[in-house]
Amino acid sequence: MEKMPSAYRKRSAVLRYRWREEALVILALTTFAFFVNRGVELKGLYMDDLYLWSCYGEQSFWEFVCPIGSSRFRFVYYLLSYIELGLVGSHVDWFVAVNILVNSMIAYTVFRFARRLSNHGLVGFVAGILYLWSRMSYYQIAQVSGLMESMALWTAIGILYCFYRYVNDQKEEPFFFYTACALYFINCFIHERYMALLPLFFVVLLMRKNRRPLDWALPLLLFVLVQLIRLATIGTVLPAGTGHTNVAETFQLKQAVIFAFQQVLYMFGINLGPEYLCGVSWANTPRLVKLAVAAAILVLAVLIVLYAVRIVKDREERPVYLRNSLLFVLFIGLCIGCSSVTIRLEVRWIYVSMTAAWLFLSYMCGVISGTVAFEDAAGKRPAASYRMDYQGRVLCLTGLLIYGALTGFAETSYRGYYPNIYFWHQQQAYNSLAEETWEKYGEDVFGKKIYILKNTYNVSDFYADTFFKTFDKERKAEGTEVIFVDSIRDFGLVTNNMLVLREDPAFYAYQDITDLVRNLKCESVYGYYADGWMDESAQVRIMAGSTGVVHLQLLYPGVMEGTEEMTITIDGETVRTVQIDQNILDLDLTAKPYQTMELTFENNFYLKDAMEQRGEKRLSIIVNFTAD
Repeated sequence: MEKMPSAYRKRSAVLRYRWREEALVILALTTFAFFVNRGVELKGLYMDDLYLWSCYGEQSFWEFVCPIGSSRFRFVYYLLSYIELGLVGSHVDWFVAVNILVNSMIAYTVFRFARRLSNHGLVGFVAGILYLWSRMSYYQIAQVSGLMESMALWTAIGILYCFYRYVNDQKEEPFFFYTACALYFINCFIHERYMALLPLFFVVLLMRKNRRPLDWALPLLLFVLVQLIRLATIGTVLPAGTGHTNVAETFQLKQAVIFAFQQVLYMFGINLGPEYLCGVSWANTPRLVKLAVAAAILVLAVLIVLYAVRIVKDREERPVYLRNSLLFVLFIGLCIGCSSVTIRLEVRWIYVSMTAAWLFLSYMCGVISGTVAFEDAAGKRPAASYRMDYQGRVLCLTGLLIYGALTGFAETSYRGYYPNIYFWHQQQAYNSLAEETWEKYGEDVFGKKIYILKNTYNVSDFYADTFFKTFDKERKAEGTEVIFVDSIRDFGLVTNNMLVLREDPAFYAYQDITDLVRNLKCESVYGYYADGWMDESAQVRIMAGSTGVVHLQLLYPGVMEGTEEMTITIDGETVRTVQIDQNILDLDLTAKPYQTMELTFENNFYLKDAMEQRGEKRLSIIVNFTAD
């Protein structure tokens, strides 16, 4: 009776230790994820992200999640996006943090999977770090739509995990096969390219020597169901290509083979694609990075040779090693194949293949080290099933750490070339637009006319009409208007409901020049203030508009005595003496078009109830200028 509490305490202590270990791993991976993605910003939406947001704001839940008649039907992804957009709301800058957290959890999944494959926590941790370090994550972090790639990768790796468990568990365990089927169905409606994983189901059934007709029919029935749903919702079963193309029309076998070859080289750290898709080509890659990549390939080759030697030596387990190798190779090959059939090859599409390759490497490390456990018929892992090879373990872990360090160095360098990727500079411009407007003025930006000099960034009407709505909790930004002009001459004096920006193409940015233009068009020399108040004596430098007419609105918020007069001088010449006989009075002054003139005002009155005095003279009247 006394042993039970002791055993219970021992078990509880083990569980607490394991949970602490898991928590530390999650914390470490998450911290590294934020560190390695520092500097990645998403402050303003554009391109696919802005279109997705506009659909979220303008469509009903069912219209958004199930877009009938669209070119793509990804209801699982749209459902996840709907939840994310709802949670983030108008806090656009939160999307990067959300993406990093999602990828941290994927990295933890990679850690758990790699640890199971190698039966070593360090191997799993290195795999998780390599996942986060990869240059292939740029889209998943820097774009709202990156959630699609992240969730597709997560479910695809989940399918691979289920296959591995199903093939290697000696006891009858159909749960993993059916889970893989469910994940396949889900993945097809996150991104349709993963329909290509269908053949792997039948290979796995062959590996398991499964003779149940229902299990053989289930994947095919799911595939047919996916096609029927696609046919009913988008009118076709053929997947759409990238860049609004059709795969059936653009597919070329020679090009697909070239893309497949390029993907293999990408996985080894060699960029063969154009720089607008990968950041930097191999020809322009720094020599030190090339040496690091070559050294990493050499270390990897040594590990593969050690793995091959272990296969040759362990005759009893050779079929298991070969079977699992085939599983990983076929999974990677199918992922490569489904990413090679469209008109271009983007690095982000290789992320699933790369992650699976690191998992395969983790399995190799387990085999080389002799730490892979073989289950008995009852599904247990007796200690005798381990064939520990301490020399192989040391070589393997040393090689893995060297490979990880070399790969990490190369990936860090490659990340420095992100700005060469086709959407990066435009995203920088929209980030800058958000900084110069929303971040600077907050909700005061709503209702303003925003004049932008030039439009070399080719901002479309849709972007201009929708961009500022993303920051409004009501998703309206009522009254906010973006107007592109060629010169500051194309609008009048800068009023309080206006902002003026200019482009800075050298840095893909915008600059707020509102105050500069305001002073240029209406500069107070003395006695006139930004809120319109004027002293008894004042001088203002005004630029006339295209008509040369400068309109003045005079507002006297006190009691009139009937003797109030304003004398107006233009460039030293008195042109008018105005009798102020109304609390609100309008008058026009005429000059040459775009003429800059100095207006001097002398008022023989002041506001007796004024609570303050700003200059040497007392406050007199409110004057608002406009120039057409």
